[in-house]
Amino acid sequence: MQSFRTELENPIVEQDIIDLEKKIRLFREGVIPDEKFRSLRLARGVYGQRQPGVQMVRIKLPYGKMTLQQWKRITDISDEYATSNLHLTTRQDVQIHYVSLDKTPELWSKLEQDGITIREACGNTVRNVTASDRAGIDPEEPFDVTPYADATFRYFLRNPVSQDMGRKIKIAFSSSDKDTAWAFMHDFGMIPKVKVVDGKTVRGFKVLVGGGLGAQPLLAKTVFEFLEEDLLIPYIENVLRVFDRYGERTSRNKARMKFLIQKIGMDEFQRLIAEEYQAVKVKQVKVDAAAWPETTPPPPAVLPAYSIKDPKKYEAWKATNTFEQKQAGYVAAYVKVSLGNIGSAISRQLIEALRPVIADDVRVTANQGLLLKFIQPAHLPYVFSVLEEAGFADPGFDSIADITACPGTDTCNLGISSSTGISKVLESVIVDEFPDLVYNKDIKIKISGCMNSCGQHGIASIGFHGSSMKSAGKVLPALQVLLGGGIVGNGEGRVADKVIKVPSRRGPDVLRSLLHDYEINGLPDELFNNYYDRQGEKYFYELLKPLADLTTLKAEEFVDWGQAEQYATAIGVGECAGVVIDLVATLLLEAEEKLELGGAAIVNNAYSDGIYHAYSSFVQGAKALLLGEGVSCNTQTGIINDFDKHFVETGKFSFGSDFRTLVLQINGNEPTESFARQYFQQAESFYNQAQAYRQKSSEPVQA
Repeated sequence: MQSFRTELENPIVEQDIIDLEKKIRLFREGVIPDEKFRSLRLARGVYGQRQPGVQMVRIKLPYGKMTLQQWKRITDISDEYATSNLHLTTRQDVQIHYVSLDKTPELWSKLEQDGITIREACGNTVRNVTASDRAGIDPEEPFDVTPYADATFRYFLRNPVSQDMGRKIKIAFSSSDKDTAWAFMHDFGMIPKVKVVDGKTVRGFKVLVGGGLGAQPLLAKTVFEFLEEDLLIPYIENVLRVFDRYGERTSRNKARMKFLIQKIGMDEFQRLIAEEYQAVKVKQVKVDAAAWPETTPPPPAVLPAYSIKDPKKYEAWKATNTFEQKQAGYVAAYVKVSLGNIGSAISRQLIEALRPVIADDVRVTANQGLLLKFIQPAHLPYVFSVLEEAGFADPGFDSIADITACPGTDTCNLGISSSTGISKVLESVIVDEFPDLVYNKDIKIKISGCMNSCGQHGIASIGFHGSSMKSAGKVLPALQVLLGGGIVGNGEGRVADKVIKVPSRRGPDVLRSLLHDYEINGLPDELFNNYYDRQGEKYFYELLKPLADLTTLKAEEFVDWGQAEQYATAIGVGECAGVVIDLVATLLLEAEEKLELGGAAIVNNAYSDGIYHAYSSFVQGAKALLLGEGVSCNTQTGIINDFDKHFVETGKFSFGSDFRTLVLQINGNEPTESFARQYFQQAESFYNQAQAYRQKSSEPVQA
């Protein structure tokens, strides 16, 4: 592959991109093993697809914000490097598919020219920081959480604490007690609060930790009813340091923060956080929200001639897709994007036509749509006409007819059965057979291609995830049906119950049965989840049981939605959690790289970062030697303890006291220059000892 020159003003970003190009070249030459390279590229937003030889690139958009120029830049990138399609995700990212690995550094450099990054969009990192799409214009918000979400994103981007954790970390900020960012299902969830202290209004957050979906969903636990705004980011860093050290690293299914809390208990988790506090980089992070640049309305515009083809549809769209902002005289409009897919040509068409009448701040929503802001009410008919012309004027945003679905078996390695194909069919069932439900925003339908819940089926009123079934020795695509999930409010949520598994082709009949039963037996004004609670899980199992009968299967039920050939499971290796590197030489190389990063940080007076890189070098070096002796560890603290057991207590290594005391000096010292330099020298000395030991142990025994 050819090298290229970047034209970026930020030297850190430029070096990052150059390093990616170098690592790709070394991977191609066989110098870097596949496992190590996979971990590296994932942390740069480059994810292997189901199709061999091509990549999905995830573009990280903090709290879903795009300027119009950034939106245009992404469309141009998709045209040049991908398939001219933008896929909007439930994490408020944009994904493009079928990208050549060798082109990713060049692609990244062009994105960065408009301030867009792919860094840490995948892998064992702090993922995209999400927020309620209405943040800043929400009539019910105590204050705008956008500056805090932005500060959190920037603080942890490239932060040494969160570069190589056991698993990913997800952070969300809701704009009000309605909790539209689902704080209860995140590793960290924040809900804005205010209180009056000595006559002054103080901002803060209700903070929840340890939530998550996946195959084993757990609701987050409240750790603060009110944490003052300046203490939020240091608290997150404090917790991440504990998670990094004590979190599982071998079994990916047990490596999320929720499982660490479940394993050791909240009391011990809180004790470890308190123990770590002294080493946190800063004890307060002031977010100057007053200086945050507010989104401004577009200047006065003269609109071109336009017409509305379907006035009735316009009235439905206005009723379901728009709302009044907290800023008097302006409304916002949602764009329903089916399956989150919008072409680059249509995107450019919308950008140019809407530019005169919307703010330069478009939000990707968590249900895979778009939010347009600061529209004058008089301009709403024009906005609708533009969307109508582009084919994106469907009413029913965030209603039962607005189904959330991950890509599933279209591109994902982990997909078991189709999520996009069944989603289209279910939307047709609602629009054609239950048209009045386009106004129903109580019932949410969410679909994932597997149990991992990228489509968020675990918190849906009606959820489905891809699965499979066997009949007469043959495999057929199936759907696990879940019911009763959703938002309660103020950090409380409901996890859906697994009710029954049915063949995928019977998904539409499942939906028909549920909606007809609710229509007939629901009480006046009874919400769906209240109806579900009243009837009970067993009632719905019996209702749907006939659809799970495999004695009545037809030939077409062995073919998945959107496919022409008979179904066969073809699950690849998932990449969401990265991999565990168990090659001794590779681990020692990582220890050396951490030292290089630590030395550079100390030279630049970033003492806390230098200390953490040195700590990581200690751990990686110790892990390498332990693996060389056949000892495998699943946590960093386990590595530290086992090194004492197998190397210090046996006399192979000698320190002033023991390895644990040496390494965990990180907890007992403020991140000062003197400690940083001392600790770095100790890490460097250990690395040299580790290399010498490894070299000696690898030498052939003389006869």
